[in-house]
Amino acid sequence: MEKVILIVDDEKPIVDILKFNLEKEGFKVIYAHDGEMGLKLAYDENPDLILLDIMLPKMDGFDVCKKVREKSNVPIIMITAREEEVDKVLGLELGADDYITKPFSVRELLARVKANIRRFAADIPKDESGEIIVAAEDFLINTTKYEVTKNGVALDLTLREYELLKFLVTQPNRIFSREALLSSVWGYEFYGDVRTVDVTVRRLREKVEEDSSNPRYILTKRGVGYYFDRQV
Repeated sequence: MEKVILIVDDEKPIVDILKFNLEKEGFKVIYAHDGEMGLKLAYDENPDLILLDIMLPKMDGFDVCKKVREKSNVPIIMITAREEEVDKVLGLELGADDYITKPFSVRELLARVKANIRRFAADIPKDESGEIIVAAEDFLINTTKYEVTKNGVALDLTLREYELLKFLVTQPNRIFSREALLSSVWGYEFYGDVRTVDVTVRRLREKVEEDSSNPRYILTKRGVGYYFDRQV
């Protein structure tokens, strides 16, 4: 089935360039030039991925991202001309999967689009007839229902946070570099900013740790990477 990409950007030349290149790769493209229409299309059309600008008329990209995340785990790549680190971090904290800064390479953007769609498609349960439970420390991960509980309490994780936790939990005490996590969890073999990993780890720690500044489960090996500390 043809994959649908929603572009939300108020710059028509950029939308035209993206639309041309995405359609050439076999995607169906829908688009909006303001945040309100972008949100409506996200709800009505159920796209497979959203390319979302930050600076938009009527409703900015941050608000669109936040509202989409209330109803959907669709991959979102933020597109912005801003260089401020706080904007990139805020987008990720609101649930975006990645960001890319204008001006960008179309080749790089296409690679990220394909990687996110592959990951998202692979994470949709194909058979819900049985449940697979992964237990580690205080966590139970239901890989069929995509649910995580800690000491019996359900955790509200985004799909990316869930993927990262599951990946680390299933390979306890093994240290993974940021680049390795980008490849394995995000699906990026070359493209991608390792700060995306740091932000997601920090956001995940805030949800799973008693004290995120003094983590017990997801630990850092300075200069190397991250690992899940399993003691039993």
